[in-house]
Amino acid sequence: MQLQIIAVGQKMPTWVDIACADYLRRIPRELNIQLTTIPLARRKSRVSAEQLRRQEAGLILKKIPRGGFSIALDESGKQWSSLEWSEQLQRWMLEYSQVNLIIGGPDGLSEECRQVCTQRIALGRMTMPHALVRVVLIEQIYRAWTLLKGHPYHRE
Repeated sequence: MQLQIIAVGQKMPTWVDIACADYLRRIPRELNIQLTTIPLARRKSRVSAEQLRRQEAGLILKKIPRGGFSIALDESGKQWSSLEWSEQLQRWMLEYSQVNLIIGGPDGLSEECRQVCTQRIALGRMTMPHALVRVVLIEQIYRAWTLLKGHPYHRE
């Protein structure tokens, strides 16, 4: 299965790059995770948040392969426990050859991006910086994989 994380924002703090690389290194090749970044739309005066979301949507939509299963990370989405994450990961591995997880920019995702997604998920009810969302998302994917494999990383 190809798992693509599409994230708006290219220049992340060093700690984000280090944390993401650490978890990505731990994940086995069978998951084949690719982190695809797209640039933020330029924030200028007199440009609305909706215009920024639409500009970013154009770039996001170009990165989604046809026939893939796409999921929006959205604050209004369904929240999963770590066990539910592992169940979802197992289902994705069995049912799809391509899964796309989409993280919007500071202004969120456009309605157009949300509509191409089959699911919407939230990492919690808290607002998080988008850089931290990347780290938490990749860590949860790793945790889900360890649960599936009976690895002792996850403790309940």
